[in-house]
This record gives sequence, C-alpha cells and structure tokens, in this order.
Amino acid sequence: MSRIGKSPIILNSTTKVNIEENKITIQGPKGKLTYILSPDIRIEQTQQQLRLYKNSTNSKAKALHGLSRTLINNMVIGVSKGFSKTLEVEGVGYRAQIDKDNLILNVGYSHNIKIKSPQGINIKVDNQTSITITGISKEVVGQVAAKIRSIRPPEPYKGKGVRYKNEIIRKKVGKAGK
Repeated sequence: MSRIGKSPIILNSTTKVNIEENKITIQGPKGKLTYILSPDIRIEQTQQQLRLYKNSTNSKAKALHGLSRTLINNMVIGVSKGFSKTLEVEGVGYRAQIDKDNLILNVGYSHNIKIKSPQGINIKVDNQTSITITGISKEVVGQVAAKIRSIRPPEPYKGKGVRYKNEIIRKKVGKAGK
C-alpha cells in the first residue's frame, strides 16, 4: 500500500487544473504542464486538492500509484514556484558564459563546448563559475544539469570539473602519499 499515493495534492489559488479522462493539465503563473495517467489510476478533484486512486490491485497499479502522485505534485510545484539547480565550475582557466541562448563552457578541452538551452529552460551564469538552471519541469531541469555536469565531472585528485552546488567530492591521495 503506497503511503505517498494516499496523501492529497494541495493546490494553491493560482493553479488551475483541467482533467479530461486520463489526461491532466495544470496551469499556473509560470506555465502549463500536461500528464497522461495510466488507465489503472484515476484522479478526483475536490475543492483545492487532488487525490489519486487505484482502479485495480495488480502490481503495476500499485507501482504507478505513488509515482503518478509525485509527478503531478511536482507539476503543481513547477507551475507555481518553479525548480532550479546550481552548478559550480572549478579549475584553473575553467569558465562558463552565455551567448544568446547557448551556454559556452571552457573546461580544459582544446575547444569550447556549446550547449543549447531547451525550450522552457533558462540558464544563467554568475561570475563565470556558477551556472543556474531554472524551469517548470523538474525532470528537464535535472536532465540539463546532469548533461552539463557530464561534460567534465569532478575528478577525485584535485576536484577540478563541473559539480552540483554543495556536492561533496571525496578526494584521493596522489601517488606520493602511500
């Protein structure tokens, strides 16, 4: 029995919900997101909250119950507040800059790396070493942050590379320190 799936999704006054059969559309001040529910899950709206129920007791419905609730809750948070991730570029000569809607990274390769910002995602660079990614979809924000980090992940000896803010890198001792 899913404890997450049982809990209601609280809506604030600025979000509007439209439910058509198994398609839910949530609209807020930051944008609009849609999600298609599985036929094993049904959704009901009462006043300012949403509840999800299982139509059957098979394992697929049990698995999707909590997942669907969490995805819809993230949609509600995204259209009202939005999501953001911060990356830090660390290393001698490593820097980031914005050119129109492209992020340009100089992280020790022979050429600069250009990353095009997806639709609905805003990338901002502060003082050439801090990259902030914001958007309404938690999944897309996380995926863009992971893609940028994968270009030059932090290495364990000096800690150079692109890392998440507050990420702890366990450093190794080099050859000399046996």
